[in-house]
Amino acid sequence: MPNKIIIYTDGAARGNPGPGGYGIVLISGDHRRELSQGYRLTTNNRMELLAVIVALEKLKQENSKVTIYTDSRYVADAVEKNWLFEWERKGFKKKKNPDLWKRFLTVYRKHKVNFVWIKGHADHPENERCDQLAVQASYGGKLAEDTGYTDNNSPSLF
Repeated sequence: MPNKIIIYTDGAARGNPGPGGYGIVLISGDHRRELSQGYRLTTNNRMELLAVIVALEKLKQENSKVTIYTDSRYVADAVEKNWLFEWERKGFKKKKNPDLWKRFLTVYRKHKVNFVWIKGHADHPENERCDQLAVQASYGGKLAEDTGYTDNNSPSLF
């Protein structure tokens, strides 16, 4: 029987672009795990999407039944309203964050994933925890480089 997993995610950026981070809470039965990572220069939407990707990549068993709670309409609507699959069909032409969307699709297709949009900053304990993790990560001492952001959004030097 596939595992039933609940995932909460949030992303944050101080400035947009600016330093950012993501926060994740994974719950399966009595097991709970929190994850976060900060980046030197990124956007809020990239962090929202990266949180979901990293959470799904942490799952050890394929075909798990996963419910993801996110306050990101960008992520939830792209999947639940099937926009993402049209973007993919068109090769992500003129779409932001194609590197992350392609990475997402690879891991998304390994599981049975359902998205639930929840209002951010509405006193939902797990969403609030993810927000804390994301913001704290954006202030971290060892911020990673979001190479996809740098590669896709840097102004041309010529």
